Amino acid sequence: MRPSSLFTVLQREFASTSAGHHTPVMIWGPPGVGKSQIIAQVGKRHDVPVIDIRLSQMEPSDLRGIPFREGERVEWAVPAMLPDAERHGPEGILFLDEITSAPPSVSAAAYQLILDRRLGEYEVPEGWAIFAAGNRQGDRGVTYTMPSPLANRFAHFEFEINLDDWVAWAYQNGIDDRVIAFLRFRPDLLFEFDPAHNPVAFPSPRSWEFAHRALQKFDAQHELLLGSLQACVGEAAGVELYAFVQNLDKMPDLDAITRGEEVPVPDEIDLQYAVASALVGRAIKASGSDDAVQVQGNILNYASRFPQREMGVMMVSDMHRAIGEDLFAIPEFSQWANAVADLMLYEG
Repeated sequence: MRPSSLFTVLQREFASTSAGHHTPVMIWGPPGVGKSQIIAQVGKRHDVPVIDIRLSQMEPSDLRGIPFREGERVEWAVPAMLPDAERHGPEGILFLDEITSAPPSVSAAAYQLILDRRLGEYEVPEGWAIFAAGNRQGDRGVTYTMPSPLANRFAHFEFEINLDDWVAWAYQNGIDDRVIAFLRFRPDLLFEFDPAHNPVAFPSPRSWEFAHRALQKFDAQHELLLGSLQACVGEAAGVELYAFVQNLDKMPDLDAITRGEEVPVPDEIDLQYAVASALVGRAIKASGSDDAVQVQGNILNYASRFPQREMGVMMVSDMHRAIGEDLFAIPEFSQWANAVADLMLYEG
């Protein structure tokens, strides 16, 4: 399931806790695709805490608690990390990460917590959702086969990598326009992992965020930039991104475009992707300003100048995901939409 759809499912599952319809969710996917991050986004959207428990780093007693003597009986001290309504709040998310990397003795201790929402005398507060995530056995991580009794306690979803969803996230989180443009140009490199070779650094949504950080730190030091990019996304992808960035000195004047001046579209396809991504970034930055309509209108006019109209459609689609329906109110949008009507598919 693509991230945008999975995000909707997780939000509904969280909301269902109050009605008693919540089903624990297990998210499967390779490393670095954003499984943990999507859980954090759900918590942020609802403004609730997320307690992230890494089961791979635990012993069974870490979940069950430590026994202590109380008179003639033995009681169990509840671990402080488990959700508590008084300390953490009445609502939240209990996230059991790396569950497939947990030893069988630890996953067995989680059975009751997941299905019955309790461990001995401890009970998970009613307003707390339970989500889990883990790698598949073919991903070359340290994984154990999920026992059938544990698997049967979840609704299972496969995390599907989707470029459009990643681009929307990237614009929202200030990822460098050059990284976005490069992945629009080379979409197959958003995630490239060969378990047979088990590389140390490889392209993934997580490592492209690292490449973004490398660009911020070493952009002015070319002798360090290439090695830093390769350290993040691997040797081959790092070389490609470096070459792409170095070629951007041929970019047209973006300020002139946003002012509405006649600026020719570059002939090179990689530069067209770079221009499109940079202009989406400019449109986002202009949102809410006094000249937002003018700037975004000029960008829409430029979208109609691309020799391949699909490039303009891609650019405006990214603008819509980032800006929302306010884009439709800009006069230039209807002009652009009419010009590409034969390429667009509308659902009734």
